[in-house]
Amino acid sequence: MLRDRRKEYLAAAVLVGPFVLIYGVLFVWPTIQMLIMSFTDAPLIGPGEWVGFKNYVRIITHKLFSAAFLNTAYFVLLTVIPNTLISLAIAMAVNRLKGWKQGFVMACFFLPYILPVSVVFLTWNWIIDVQYGMIQYLVRPFNGGQPMSLTRTIPFFMPTVAVVTIWWTLGFNVLLFIAGLRNVSPEIYEAAALDNAGRWRQFSRITWPLIWPVTALVLTIQLIAQLKIFDQVYLFSIGGRQDATIVLVQYIYKAAFQQNKGGEAAAASVILFGMIIVLSVLQYQLLRARGEK
Repeated sequence: MLRDRRKEYLAAAVLVGPFVLIYGVLFVWPTIQMLIMSFTDAPLIGPGEWVGFKNYVRIITHKLFSAAFLNTAYFVLLTVIPNTLISLAIAMAVNRLKGWKQGFVMACFFLPYILPVSVVFLTWNWIIDVQYGMIQYLVRPFNGGQPMSLTRTIPFFMPTVAVVTIWWTLGFNVLLFIAGLRNVSPEIYEAAALDNAGRWRQFSRITWPLIWPVTALVLTIQLIAQLKIFDQVYLFSIGGRQDATIVLVQYIYKAAFQQNKGGEAAAASVILFGMIIVLSVLQYQLLRARGEK
């Protein structure tokens, strides 16, 4: 028995070992190096002197970092909950379809999710273009009959990018919700129908509680993804006032690759990394606890 157990341990080590090695080399070790680098005044490439918590103090008191934090928080509010609710509504509608119709509609909603961000940017840049963009037909009546650049007008920049992001990413959330809806037994709805329960009552008393774990998962995934927002904001802000629309990852990029401040960029990365871990774990635990009540 002891020999068989050793063989099992050896087989497990052989199977798990490559993953642990690659994970440690590509994630754990760079994370440790980033943490050490955040306490130095090192450039992006090369060593630096130990400065303690000066980088963290400098970043927290920096106005640009405060602007990046507020813009990121605003973007999270614009995208996380709306994306989840829209995805749930679409999933419930698609789930009522049958056969090839359901597959076709699901593919239509999932197609944008597989597009690279460059294609998404070019597509929506044409749609909102000041001269020939289709969206200008909706904007002109509210702007005195004049076209308006949505990505060059600061108050409309984040909402515009939020709409693009929701359109781009909701396909994956729709698939998650459909998977959750399919796990709900039809017999429960049949019993509720016999008790004269309407659609809203069925949704509030049956569907919503039973798919709450999926909802918590979608909210957590969206929170993590939108805290790391960079691509869309960076692309749409080219040629505009980037400091006014800067987000946290863009702040890190600017400090590291444009200002060659590796220590400050590492410190900002550690702060963002900590925020993502704390907020995502806290949100998921709170949502899961609510679902268990």
